[in-house]
Amino acid sequence: MERFRLEDLRDEKNLLRKDVAREIGVVESVYSEWENRKLAIPTRRIYQFANFYEVNIDYMLGLTDTRKHIKTDKEIDIDLVSSRIKEIRKSLKMTMRDLANVFNTTSSAISNYENSKFLILGSFLIELARISNYSIDWILGRSNEKYIK
Repeated sequence: MERFRLEDLRDEKNLLRKDVAREIGVVESVYSEWENRKLAIPTRRIYQFANFYEVNIDYMLGLTDTRKHIKTDKEIDIDLVSSRIKEIRKSLKMTMRDLANVFNTTSSAISNYENSKFLILGSFLIELARISNYSIDWILGRSNEKYIK
């Protein structure tokens, strides 16, 4: 299991958990559960943390040791994310059912992600990056680099 770097990034800024929680807009206990990997981080919060720390998501979540400075004021474009999820699934030569089995969910959930009905869950997003080597920053539109390096 890769090592999330939320605590390290927080320590670099000499912040307490309560400081980050306040900045992000959640209660400290929820932030603590995210930092300790006891609770899955929602996709929008992953995006928010990466912008707060000005780093690539792939590094922040321990998918790579390559750290990049990325910060954007853009909001998540769900249509872009949806099209990229579909592109990744097809590049893996998987059906919606195949991908649903990987995520232990339903084909209709995958369809909802690919058709912009719902933003992909953070835990599914991380697993998709892990199995495909596509960058979460690319999937979420924060970077033009497709692959995790």
